[in-house]
Amino acid sequence: MKSLPGKFTCFYLLGSALMVAASAVQSQAWPAKPIRILNPFPAGGGTDTFVRPYAVKMSQAFGQQFIVENQGGAGGTVGARNAARMAGDGYTLLSGAVHHTIAESFYPNRGYVLEKDFAPITMLSSVPNVVVVHPKHPFKNLAELIAFAKANPGKLNFGSAGPGTSHHLAGELFATLTGTQLVHVPYQGAGPMMLGLVSGVIDMAFDAMGTSANQIKGGKIRPLALAASQRSPVLPEVPTTSEAGLPTFQVSTWYGMWSVSGTPQPVIGRLHAETTKFLQQPDIKDIWASQGADAGGQAPEQFAAMIHSEIAKWAKVVKDGNIKLAD
Repeated sequence: MKSLPGKFTCFYLLGSALMVAASAVQSQAWPAKPIRILNPFPAGGGTDTFVRPYAVKMSQAFGQQFIVENQGGAGGTVGARNAARMAGDGYTLLSGAVHHTIAESFYPNRGYVLEKDFAPITMLSSVPNVVVVHPKHPFKNLAELIAFAKANPGKLNFGSAGPGTSHHLAGELFATLTGTQLVHVPYQGAGPMMLGLVSGVIDMAFDAMGTSANQIKGGKIRPLALAASQRSPVLPEVPTTSEAGLPTFQVSTWYGMWSVSGTPQPVIGRLHAETTKFLQQPDIKDIWASQGADAGGQAPEQFAAMIHSEIAKWAKVVKDGNIKLAD
């Protein structure tokens, strides 16, 4: 009987070796069918701006179709929850954003845990937010907007891509820093929000340039200040919030790629490697530059560390501002 533990150990080691070998074979065969990229926001938003060129280039690189599927709702948490329920086999990816790090403290019943249920690949881009208003308003700069808001509490509203998104939290932070009262109007994504702003249904937004840049250039909305420390070459005439007298209001929106937890590391490694190549292609650099975006490309572990830090940062904003889902 004393030999049994040794036999069991051998069986265990053999079983482990077979599992590792099977995983390696699976990774080498991947991708053997189309890959779905679940975009948890409606079409037309900032995420679409960056993930759709990504899908085209990845399809070319891997010889399989990377198909973007939009599933908006609840600040991106509906689509993320659906993605989290998929198999961790590399055939379902999540094109998420900074909003998902906010959701960790804002949506207690979201149905998934970002750092547990997803495997980070890398960040695609980071875009500064810009304070924009509908042209029906006479405001020509941030000071005029703040003066009007202070004199007329609750008269101005601002749109967001949904409760708990960076647009929402940026608006709440702006109101706190300026001592103003603004009414939050949530939409089901940045695309619908922009339609509301262009049509004049909402007064203003704290939007990422990835969504706003084209509308600004077309004269459909007016930029008042860039929520950054330096001006953007895309909108060089727009002053920063620092120049406008509000240096503590600096917000950016970033977009990233995740796979479902359990995806073999070789698959994640291949996705990361191709993504870094993708970000260096001249036409992609042009697209990113046109949106005022900085490219990502960090290693998965670096992206994971950034996500962890962002979750803590936004949790403090939510707590300090006593911002709740019903707001």
